[in-house]
Amino acid sequence: QVQLAESGGGLVQAGGSLRLSCAASGSIFGINTMGWYRQAPGKQRELVATSTSHGVTNTNYADSVKGRFTISRDNTKRTVYLQMNSLKPEDTAVYYCYFRSAYGQYWGQGTQVTVSS
Repeated sequence: QVQLAESGGGLVQAGGSLRLSCAASGSIFGINTMGWYRQAPGKQRELVATSTSHGVTNTNYADSVKGRFTISRDNTKRTVYLQMNSLKPEDTAVYYCYFRSAYGQYWGQGTQVTVSS
């Protein structure tokens, strides 16, 4: 059974930084996409950033986080990271990691990020 374990969330003041990590365990092969989504109270889950690898790795960011957040991945460790800088109160949400392979898609349990003003 595949499990995604997130870490790194917490409470930070506006302007601060956090780094999220998400590691996969279990039988998961051929991961092509790793990413992060978030869901704020009363809102739909939205894409934050994705990293897709088909030989060449391409990244994609929500406009709201471009220039502040950076997604990276370590394929050997089956881990994806999200470096979040210059955090704003509107970044407050539960952040979910997401993996997709040719055999399925998987979600983490979520980690809370709270940015105080």
